[in-house]
Amino acid sequence: MHRLLAAVLGCVLLTGCASSSRDPSGTWINQRAIDAAVDSGNLREALLAYGPNLEWQIDAALQRAVFTNGYQQNEGRLAQSEDGTFQVSFDTDHQEQLSQSGGKLIQAASAAWPEQHFNLTSPSSSTLGGTFTQALYTAYLGGTWKIEEGLGRGGLVLFGSDGSVKGLPGAERYALCLAGDCAAMNGDADGIWLQLGNQGNSWLFERDGKNLRIYQAINRAAADEMASLHKGTQYWKLVLQ
Repeated sequence: MHRLLAAVLGCVLLTGCASSSRDPSGTWINQRAIDAAVDSGNLREALLAYGPNLEWQIDAALQRAVFTNGYQQNEGRLAQSEDGTFQVSFDTDHQEQLSQSGGKLIQAASAAWPEQHFNLTSPSSSTLGGTFTQALYTAYLGGTWKIEEGLGRGGLVLFGSDGSVKGLPGAERYALCLAGDCAAMNGDADGIWLQLGNQGNSWLFERDGKNLRIYQAINRAAADEMASLHKGTQYWKLVLQ
């Protein structure tokens, strides 16, 4: 009896005894990137600092793991290593190493990107990356905004976690630029897509505390070059109430 108790206590004290082999199944999002974006106001910098990957979806029973970085997704085969960590193998012969520590899913550093941390969460979308996006939209643009300057001055604006926007003249849908072509075109600036019906345009914005300034996006590239967007006239200034 004493030997059994000692073995159990030893396993608890040596945290790797159980923690590294927990079932990693579920939806994991890059909460660090969201928190950094909210704290600093700069979305692109937060994604660069703590990304680029946004979400993992793992099903250990099916030996399936898939992740997205906002513009592409990669699906691999999940296998547990002898040390209790997990390896995800992709058709391209690329591999990723995953482990769990302190309730986080940790993607080990590789030649492609640095170490990244993910939080387990209840999925809010069936689309890969959708749970991260909805969590970001709620944390980053949630609440009631008042138009202090620009068209619709004095009105209230609500950005929904589903990409809907109410109260912003000329727009009923929005999408924050997270990666891909829009990030390349925007350079260091943060971008937002605003759409009404089937028509939409890219805009640039700055988030500074409770202030959100939205600018027209001016393309300075030649006709045969990739678009290069720069801030034009400020069109709106919104203040979080």
